[in-house]
Amino acid sequence: MTDYDADILVWSEHQAALLRRRAAGELVNDVELDWTNIAEEIEDVGSNRLHAVEALLTQALRHMLKAEAWPLSDDEPSWRADAIDFRRQARRRFVPSMRQKIDLAGLYADALAAMPDSLEGEPALPLPQACKFTLDALLSDEPRL
Repeated sequence: MTDYDADILVWSEHQAALLRRRAAGELVNDVELDWTNIAEEIEDVGSNRLHAVEALLTQALRHMLKAEAWPLSDDEPSWRADAIDFRRQARRRFVPSMRQKIDLAGLYADALAAMPDSLEGEPALPLPQACKFTLDALLSDEPRL
């Protein structure tokens, strides 16, 4: 049996092959199936997808905040366009069960904390300390919020 910690790629390929064989009705040696780590990896799939959506939403919020903080910047249109793109990517990856797990206030706080105090010598305009957007609004098709 391939060691999970030694080479996860080889381990995952081996475990997937065993599971496919078992799904096809073949009796395989259950000792070779690493059920504990298989379960952990399946759980990680969901967690990784949730984290991907959260990262995309945080990026969208950061770009939206930059556009709000420096509305006269030459970069403002590209920040808004990038925010739309990040929101669309998040919407494509979002599934309803994520709703109860996404901490929008926390994501907003992270985006706010990453904001510079000034950009090209210009101080930021005051930004709201609490998120004014809902998850539904961020995931909507509406280009401007």
